[in-house]
Formats: sequence, structure tokens, C-alpha cells
Amino acid sequence: MTTDNPLPSFFRVRQRFESHRLKDIPAAVKETLAGAAIAQEIQPGQRVAISVGSRGINNLSEIVGAIVREIKAIGAQPLIVPAMGSHGGATAEGQGKVLATYGVTESAMGCPVVSSMETVLVGTTAAGVDVHFDKVASEADHVVVVNRVKPHTRLAGQFESGLIKMLMIGLGKHRGASLYHQVFPDFDYSLNGLAPSIVEMILGRMPVTLGVAIVEDAFENTSHIEAVAARDFLSREPELLQLAKSRMPRLPFDHAHLLIVDRIGKEISGTGMDTNVVGRKSNDKCAAEDEFPKIRQIYVRSLTEKTAGNACGIGVAEWCHRRVVDAMNAEITRINCVTSAHPSAGAIPLVYDSDRELLEAVISQVSRDRAMDVRWMWIRDTLSVDEVACSQGFYEEAGNREDLQVLEEPAELKFDQAGDLVPF
Repeated sequence: MTTDNPLPSFFRVRQRFESHRLKDIPAAVKETLAGAAIAQEIQPGQRVAISVGSRGINNLSEIVGAIVREIKAIGAQPLIVPAMGSHGGATAEGQGKVLATYGVTESAMGCPVVSSMETVLVGTTAAGVDVHFDKVASEADHVVVVNRVKPHTRLAGQFESGLIKMLMIGLGKHRGASLYHQVFPDFDYSLNGLAPSIVEMILGRMPVTLGVAIVEDAFENTSHIEAVAARDFLSREPELLQLAKSRMPRLPFDHAHLLIVDRIGKEISGTGMDTNVVGRKSNDKCAAEDEFPKIRQIYVRSLTEKTAGNACGIGVAEWCHRRVVDAMNAEITRINCVTSAHPSAGAIPLVYDSDRELLEAVISQVSRDRAMDVRWMWIRDTLSVDEVACSQGFYEEAGNREDLQVLEEPAELKFDQAGDLVPF
């Protein structure tokens, strides 16, 4: 598409987030496990299954490795089980490979990684929902649930993404994840009315002893690690969720005509991009009345390598680059979207062969006299928003904000020979 409208100039801003980075992660793990009196629960010779998921948790291998060492120090026998619902193509081999991409391997961790999609039926809720649990984990003497606590991309309420979701969906494997996602609409995508009875059932019948909750700050730093006794999951997780919300990154402006996202992927968010950051938690295409930011259109430029072709979340965007479609594994994406009862997350938006061609199509939607005033933002991904490139329509406001540091004057966008953006 050709247009007479000029593309806006861009400048970079740095947000002044507070860092809460833990300086010594192994020491933090050792301290919290000691405080949880883990040695009193886990005895020498016992088998301890450590559940590890597919989310892109920073320092995951270091955290899991430290847990393994502490369990070994007791004289117990640790093993790692993938806990990721339908991710990894819903196969044992695929889930093992996902863990390997995070450095969680038998050789690196010093213990077996046992990947299986087989489950045991724990019971059935009063609402008729069958509760499944990883068979390998069910046969251990203890289960340690490891996960990051943070706002979920779709679920709302006291329990979003954390230990409880890992316990139900991750350890429920593909079968359990499918069943839960089928009933989520009946509970308005909230675990508040669903989780308590299921968690109590699992804890009463499965050997779950402990959780290790992780909270990250706005820079993706590991900022808090806490051992939580299984009996305290329901009471402690809502408190950790509030801590996570207070430390999560946000875009610098609440309204924009376009958000350019360099990459999406499952290790970044369950929907490829965090809908809490882009403001589309309850609706793929627009923010709710009380939800911010309000982004009119989203453009996705690529998939991450670690997402292994899983393009779940691409349907949240209105535009995408050809390389996204070329890198997409249709089967893996389809399985994930169907299992999560979110088929629109896999819908392919309008596709263009170059950034220049696409951005010219976007700018053609406005009149020429407004073209230089459009409000566009450009980020690497939704975990990386400490520095954001912004169109000149934000320049005056940014200069008046104490929480923002303007790093340069607005300059024209640069493109390579293929018509793709040259990064700032």
C-alpha cells in the first residue's frame, strides 16, 4: 500500500522502575527452605518430585538447581517432572525439550528429569470436574511445586498464575488442563470459586509438601523466593500476587494508537505477550472500561526461538510480519489454543512482508494533518519495557514526567534493504 502520509519520528524513554534484585539466589533458596523446616518433612532416602513449568522464569535453572542440592543435602532423592499442561505439543518428549531450553536437564541439575503425560484421577468435584495429577509425581514421597507468582493473562481473582495454577493445570497435564479450561467460562475466568475445593482435594490425596514461589520485578530480576507449606497455598498466594502486581512492568503511557512488539513467545507470557501489559486481558481486541493501557492496534514482528513455533497469542494483534507466520508451528499452536479454550489466540492477523510496508498501511488510516501526531510505542517484548521507543506525539508529555527520562531527540525511523526496521 502506498501513502503520502509520513511515518512519525521516534525517541527513546527510560522508565524509573525500582529494582528488587536478589543478589544471591542459591543463598535465598537455602534460607527459605531452612525456614520452612524442610528437613522435618523430607527424610533421607525419600523420592521428591520437583514440578517445573514452561514459563520463561528468569534464573529458573539456578533456582531449581539450588532446590535439588538442598534436597540432596537431606539425603533424599530428587527428580524433576514437567508441569506444563498442554505445552510442548502435549507430548512427554516435547515437554522435556521445553525444560532443556531453560537449562533444566539431567546433567545440569544432577538428578533425573522424568517426563510423562500419564495422570491419575484424584477425584471429581461437586461440579463434575475430574481432577487429574501427574502419575510420576503422585508416586513420589513428596512433591515440591515451583512457579512464579504473577498476574495471569486471562484468569482474574485471588489466584492467577502461581503455585495453585501449577498444582491444578501444570500437574494436571494435557487431560487436566483441557478439563479446567472447558469450565473456566462458567466461572468467569476466575479460580476463586473453583480452586479451593480442588486444591484441598489434591492436597488431601497427593503427596504435595511444599511450594517454592518466585516473584520478579519490573526488570525481570528474581526479587523474592519463598517456600510455602502446602497447607498455606490458598492463604499465602493472594498476598504474593499483590506483591507481584506492585513490582510488574508497565508501559509508560495509558493510551496509544499502535504498539509495535518485536517478539512474542510462551517463555514471555502464556499468550505470547502479557495481556496485563498491553491491556487486553478480558478481550483480545480492546481493553475493558476500567482496564489500562488502551492500545488501539498491535503489531507483532517475530516469534522467539524458545517458543518453538508456538504462536499462541498472535490473535491478540491486528498486524504481523511474514516471519511470524513462517516460524509458526500450526499444530503446536492449535493444541495450545484449543486446550486453553482460547481459539482466537491463534488467529492470524493481517500479514505484511516488511515493516515499512506494514507501517505505511497503519499510517494510511489517519489523515495527513494528523500523521505526525499519532501515538505509537515500540517495545522488544512485554517483559522488556524499562526502555521504550515512542513516536513524537508523546514527546512533550514525556518531557514533563518525573518518572521518565528522555534519552534523545525524535529521529526518523531507519530501515534496512529489506524494508525492515533498524533497532534503536
